[in-house]
Parts: sequence; structure tokens; C-alpha cells
Amino acid sequence: MTQERTGVATFKGNPITLVGPELKAGDTAPDFVIGKNLLEEASLSDYSGKIKLISVVPSLDTGVCDAQTRRFNTEAAELGDDVVILTISMDLPFAQARWCGAAGIDRVVTLSDHKEASFGQAYGVLIKEFRLDMRSIFVVDKNNTLAYVEYLAEMSEHPNYEAAVAAVKALL
Repeated sequence: MTQERTGVATFKGNPITLVGPELKAGDTAPDFVIGKNLLEEASLSDYSGKIKLISVVPSLDTGVCDAQTRRFNTEAAELGDDVVILTISMDLPFAQARWCGAAGIDRVVTLSDHKEASFGQAYGVLIKEFRLDMRSIFVVDKNNTLAYVEYLAEMSEHPNYEAAVAAVKALL
């Protein structure tokens, strides 16, 4: 049976239910199967040998998600080739591609969890009420161990960008 967590997150002050486990730094990062585009899939192993900053947003077409993705796209330039930044949302892959083109996003890899919600369930960020992934940040080292985890308590707030980037830099 899938774990459901209540009382841990809200959307505009209203309680929401997160599906999946609560992960912590030190845990092994769960694998997932997610859409790169409509025909290709990606998994955690596709990024082996890299430090992974996983930025999870409900939808790229909202203000905070837009700002979060733009911020990490800018940070990517300074983090080097050993780091990959993955932005995961429930947006369809062609909507992600359109948004990235319009926003000039070229350093962040966008991946879509829309088909199976594999990532959302494995990382404990699937919002039961909306079938969106909750805003969160995961930093995964080259050995697929979680080095940093941030689950936001309120979906409409920004993550701690500085702490996430510092966690990545500590692994370099």
C-alpha cells in the first residue's frame, strides 16, 4: 500500500496529502522512470557519475516555478560539468520544451512525471488532491546518496536556493 502523509504541506494554507515516503539526507536516492519527451524515458541511472540537483516544481507555467527554474538555470553555469540540474514537473514534455524555448532555459534538463508519477511517488512529493508534484529540492551525490533534501511546507513559497547550491558545491 502506498504511504500517504498528511499535515506536512499546504497549498495557500489548505492542507494537502503527499503520496510516498519522506526521504532524508543519507538515504539512497530512489530510481524512477520519467519522460524526457513523448517517446523517450529517463531514469536516475541516466545521470550516473554526476552530482544531481533535482528541482521539483508543480508546473513551469506558474510564477514561483518559473523563477525557481530560471534561478537554477543561472546557477548551472557556475557549477560545472560534474553537475546536472534536473527540473521535474507534471507538465507534458512538449509544454516543457515550449516554456524552455520561450524562457531561454538552456542549462537545466526538464523531465515530465505526467505519465506514471513515478518520481513523485518514489520521492514522496506526489500531491494526491491535484496530481502534481510538490515543490521540493533533492541533491544527489555521484553514488546516488541524498546529500540534501528540502520539502517545502507551503507549495507557493520559494525553496532555499542558497542551501541547495551550497550542498552541491560541498560535493564538488
